[in-house]
Amino acid sequence: MTNIQMVDLKGQYSRIKSEIDDAIQSVLDATNFINGSQVSTFQKNLELYLDVKHVIPCANGTDALQLAFMALDLQPGDEVIIPAFTYVATAEVIALLKLIPVMVDVDMDNFNMNIDHLSASITSKTKAIVPVHLFGQAANMEAIMHIANKHNLYVVEDNAQALGADYFFSNGTKAKLGTIGHIGSTSFFPSKNLGCYGDGGALMTNDDDLAQKLKMMANHGQKQKYYHETIGCNSRLDTMQAAILDVKLKYLDDYRDARNKVADYYDAALKDINHIVLPERNEYSNHVFHQYTIKLKNPKHRDQLKQYLNEHGIPTMVYYPLPLYDQKAYVSYVLNGFRLPNTDALVASVLSLPIHTEMDENHKNYITTMVKQFFNTQL
Repeated sequence: MTNIQMVDLKGQYSRIKSEIDDAIQSVLDATNFINGSQVSTFQKNLELYLDVKHVIPCANGTDALQLAFMALDLQPGDEVIIPAFTYVATAEVIALLKLIPVMVDVDMDNFNMNIDHLSASITSKTKAIVPVHLFGQAANMEAIMHIANKHNLYVVEDNAQALGADYFFSNGTKAKLGTIGHIGSTSFFPSKNLGCYGDGGALMTNDDDLAQKLKMMANHGQKQKYYHETIGCNSRLDTMQAAILDVKLKYLDDYRDARNKVADYYDAALKDINHIVLPERNEYSNHVFHQYTIKLKNPKHRDQLKQYLNEHGIPTMVYYPLPLYDQKAYVSYVLNGFRLPNTDALVASVLSLPIHTEMDENHKNYITTMVKQFFNTQL
């Protein structure tokens, strides 16, 4: 059995090597490494793909989130509601800007923000909501936008893990995730569904005024060089990375379909194992499976399964081993004894299996065989 990886970036590169190499060479030939033409080309192509008025490229996904809150003119002490079960960047930028991250529970089935807890957490200080489309599955954006509109709140979509997913509204319309809230953000970290070969990120919005502010703030607060209208930062997508992303954007739907085929295989092969719960696919979006994350009904089996698979050459990951409120950097934002039951249950029971665009039948068969073998022989 060849080496199994969580993400096979080398195999993915090999399939489009000539296109990627040509794109890189074009940047080297032009020697316009900052704000080269490839950046604006990629921006326009991503706008077309997402059917959104404005894409603002930036240096990484964390910067994208920070720029979003800077553009909304939130003030120190304002509250921003986020899920407690997420990567730290979601809370990090809020804390850096002296805002207050208010952590809410998530749904056990789809890992995304719990709507009832969201509603109950709104106060007079609440100014924004950050739904995180975790593992490639959409949060309930229709309900979230309804709540936001009712309370006059901003919505910033953290779409680092679900770029390319469609959301289906109850009226029959659809939209790409990241384009539904006031601002969307994403990451082009190499392992993302659309990943570059370094760091990169982008923001999306249909609001002309917000787009202008985001562009300024990502460029030292200036519209015109050396004339600074506001305090900004330096957050640019490198020309080289934009050239690579523009090639890979053409394959994003193919990558989504390849990941779904792996997920379908896992679903069929593992559905009869009573000890685990397979990922939910909700009715209002198409899952793009950034991760394939199972839940162990008995949490003590999680680490046992992880170790067993590792011993048989199969990597796995726990996303995420601690809720935000147990992270040392964020304990000051919650009261002593603060707990969220679903989040606590998930950090103890989730396990992500390898899933990527290059997985062949042998790998899928071996992984699922070893999972079944663990439950048949080790318990």
